[in-house]
Amino acid sequence: MNIIINTSSMVPIYEQIMDDIKSQIASGKLKSGEALPSVRALSAELKISALTVKKAYDKLEAEGYTSTVHGKGSYVTGVNAEMIADQQRREIENEFERTINKAKQYGITSEEITEMINLILEDE
Repeated sequence: MNIIINTSSMVPIYEQIMDDIKSQIASGKLKSGEALPSVRALSAELKISALTVKKAYDKLEAEGYTSTVHGKGSYVTGVNAEMIADQQRREIENEFERTINKAKQYGITSEEITEMINLILEDE
């Protein structure tokens, strides 16, 4: 499985794993019924603790993205890609809202915020 971990990120590693798996489900790279790597295999591949991978898998299962069959492994459930995309949009909107509120606390105007966003988008 192609998961990239950024150890210098402020985002916990288990959340990075979850986000990557959710993105792969949303994009169709991971399909309903497809097996995820075992906890041990993924922890060895990523060179991280098995407990970190287990936490990510447990949370994915709690959110309905996967199901675990004891002794067999974790599998992608029949989640709706549109539902995942909507959830991701809501997460991004929440991040924008937090950032905009912080900018306003610093006295930055709406026009300046818009200009900053446009400059960032132009750089891509």
